[in-house]
Amino acid sequence: MIVGVPKEIKNHEYRVGLTPPSVRELSSRGHQVLVQKNAGAEIGLSDEQYVAAGASIVDEAKEIFARADMIVKVKEPQPVECAMLRDRQILYTYLHLAPDPDQTAALVKSGAICIAYETITGAGGGLPLLAPMSEVAGRMAIQAGAAHLEKSKGGMGLLLGGVPGVAAGHVVIIGAGVVGTNALQMAVGTGARVTVLDKSIDRLRQLDLVFGNRISTQYSNAHSIEEAVLSADLVIGGVLVPGAAAPKLVTRAMIAKMKAGAVVVDVAIDQGGCFETSHATTHADPTYIVDGVVHYCVANMPGAVARTSTFALNNATIGHAVALAEKGWKKALADDAHLKNGLNVCQGKVTYAAIAQALGYDYTPADSLLG
Repeated sequence: MIVGVPKEIKNHEYRVGLTPPSVRELSSRGHQVLVQKNAGAEIGLSDEQYVAAGASIVDEAKEIFARADMIVKVKEPQPVECAMLRDRQILYTYLHLAPDPDQTAALVKSGAICIAYETITGAGGGLPLLAPMSEVAGRMAIQAGAAHLEKSKGGMGLLLGGVPGVAAGHVVIIGAGVVGTNALQMAVGTGARVTVLDKSIDRLRQLDLVFGNRISTQYSNAHSIEEAVLSADLVIGGVLVPGAAAPKLVTRAMIAKMKAGAVVVDVAIDQGGCFETSHATTHADPTYIVDGVVHYCVANMPGAVARTSTFALNNATIGHAVALAEKGWKKALADDAHLKNGLNVCQGKVTYAAIAQALGYDYTPADSLLG
């Protein structure tokens, strides 16, 4: 199979779909890998390293899209990339389609086989290809939130961990999954007061056993969320409904009653966000203010630490990339129910129920296309 790796073109996105070690995994099995010139240069991965791993360097993305049987990326294809996709070409990347009708329509029109990292499931449960980026984003959320509490960045001028004689800041984390747990670890490390909310009592019990009286756990409902948010200096939104749009758990009315200069970080923004006042931002212009509250809603947070993120992501994605290259998409998906869950759009059909429901498409089960 010919596997293509274009350079990412989203704002301040420096990750790359395959690292040189991943290229070697594919090329050693006889597959041809095309990598766009300087695709990994910004994170210290030179064209020479890719060539040594067995790749061929190609100058322009359009040649990669024209020649490759499978495109491996990190972020969702931008409109110019969607226009280059071909019928029956495999696209293997993050998609986050539920809140993105324009991208969905473009992928449906392309006829491509679109496999989304974020809906591939794991044998032990969870979403193993989303998990490494959720780990990065959860840890970064505290880092970004703490920075934007500084007065020069629009915040109230608060040091998250406080100092002797001055109270620490209050961090509220909504959702105790991968994002929330990693944010929790970082927040506790700063010395902040931390409240975490989730609907799973078992998960809250696990966190209580680990962190004890260093955190406060609360069952998540409209009342407890409002109560916590109004007392917070920093709120992290880390909720996820796999493949579907994120629920709006923090309303505009709650935001209006928050402390002036408080900060919210919406890690769920890729799926539409869990704050009613959220809209996606970029690393170039990461924040905006609503009712005196700083909103940090960068849609590709892990892109800021692109080298760490690229290697963490490749650890999770390369196994399925090899399977797709070795077997072809139909057999690879038929052999692996977890990989099959990643099929979002296929040959003009929407094959993920939550996306079809969110955007008003007819749902076509993946199994009906594997025969």
